[in-house]
Amino acid sequence: MSGAIWRDLVARLGDLESLVTGDGVPASPQDRAEGFRYLLRFLASGIRVVVPGGDPDYPEFSRMVENGLSWGLDNPDCNYSWARVRGDAVYRIAGNRGSACHLEFQVNTGHFGDGNVGRWRTVSSLNARELVTHPDGAFELYVGGERRDGNWMALDPEASFLLLRQYFDDWERERPAELCIERVGAAYPQPIVTTSRVAATFDELVMWMSSGARSWEMMSKLIVGTEANNVAMTPPLEGNAGLRGQSYGLGHFSCAPDEAVVVEFEVPKCLMWSVQLSGWYWESLEFAGRQTSLNSSQAVVDADGRFRGVIAHDDPGVHNWIDPEGHADGTIGIRYLFPDRVTQPVLTRVPVGDLPRVLPPDTRRVTRDERRALLERRRRAVQLRYRY
Repeated sequence: MSGAIWRDLVARLGDLESLVTGDGVPASPQDRAEGFRYLLRFLASGIRVVVPGGDPDYPEFSRMVENGLSWGLDNPDCNYSWARVRGDAVYRIAGNRGSACHLEFQVNTGHFGDGNVGRWRTVSSLNARELVTHPDGAFELYVGGERRDGNWMALDPEASFLLLRQYFDDWERERPAELCIERVGAAYPQPIVTTSRVAATFDELVMWMSSGARSWEMMSKLIVGTEANNVAMTPPLEGNAGLRGQSYGLGHFSCAPDEAVVVEFEVPKCLMWSVQLSGWYWESLEFAGRQTSLNSSQAVVDADGRFRGVIAHDDPGVHNWIDPEGHADGTIGIRYLFPDRVTQPVLTRVPVGDLPRVLPPDTRRVTRDERRALLERRRRAVQLRYRY
């Protein structure tokens, strides 16, 4: 408490300049602007995680990712909330499920800021298909302690945080859950802040801004360094902190200003699916005011059952335009939730002028006014979903 704790944090923040100005990092004016904005965003998200969301004795759900605080290849369709837990406690979550297409509560080990992604482990999970609710959507969920009837999830000695994912297919109509979390048996009034608690918070934030930031940088570089315009899909996941039942596809898109990349796949039977673009810093590109992602409610599937999206720098006038927001290279993510099979996407790079030849004749078209209306609706829907 001499002041060293603050000076150490400031020094660690200074070290992160190399994420933006280091060797091999894109250095255009747009890239530099996005890089320094990313450092602010990542710091702001870290503060949310370790300050309001960092106390396992008096936990609170803290939204750690959103359109304005993007990191870690977040999904534009998903609201992410975090709360710290400890393995020897019991927690009660109560409220209303809302109307999101899907949600999952997940207890994990590790920390999103520790950089040890390969060591994270899912202790237990409970999703919308298993959650028991009253007709009005109300429910109670207990986490930890002895197994009990009704909604219950296990903890173990290594359990460290609870993650809530809420997936929205129809952005304009589906609404998020209204929830509170509390440790059963917590004493009130809540204890006064202590030096040890503040020191632990600073230590977590330093870890977040050093190990965490470096690990996400490493993964982003790994994906962008793969073969261009190729996506590798996984089978539906069962653990390791991913969403249970979701098939993930990651790849590197590359599209010059005079080119287009057609993203095509047979749409499997599934709860929902999505396609998104991310930039160098593994941030979702601006998805409220720009159409940088599409999901199963927003996209148009062609008569042959295939999705065909068009990555292009200028609006080509097709409904399924995917806007790269000025990026010639970045990450493309494709997700299928509870698919009956995993279909393989194909990405084809063509001159922009060849689009009429490679797209089906009945491809849905939009006018400039229709595009503006679509984007206005997206922006309003995102604001309502995040409850600004």
